[in-house]
Amino acid sequence: MANALVSIQIIPSTPNGESVIPYVDKAIEVIQQSGVKYLVSPLETTMEGELGELLSIINKMNEVMVAEGCASVISQVKIYHRPEGASMDVLTEKYR
Repeated sequence: MANALVSIQIIPSTPNGESVIPYVDKAIEVIQQSGVKYLVSPLETTMEGELGELLSIINKMNEVMVAEGCASVISQVKIYHRPEGASMDVLTEKYR
């Protein structure tokens, strides 16, 4: 059972000042390839899983940005950790 929700907004400093959107798309691909449950929103992406695994995914996202030529990356992260279990569905069910 997942014990954490982690939301991330990644803001790369692009090599030539171009749009960040293609870079953000590559960061989201890292999440997609990880196999964790996730939800893309307009300003951030939320993942559900084990805290350590989710933090590792964020690390990989940053590594991909650097490999793509970004001089720096800002990662704004929110963490909800609940050892008994954490679920996006449970936290949002009253809004559906």
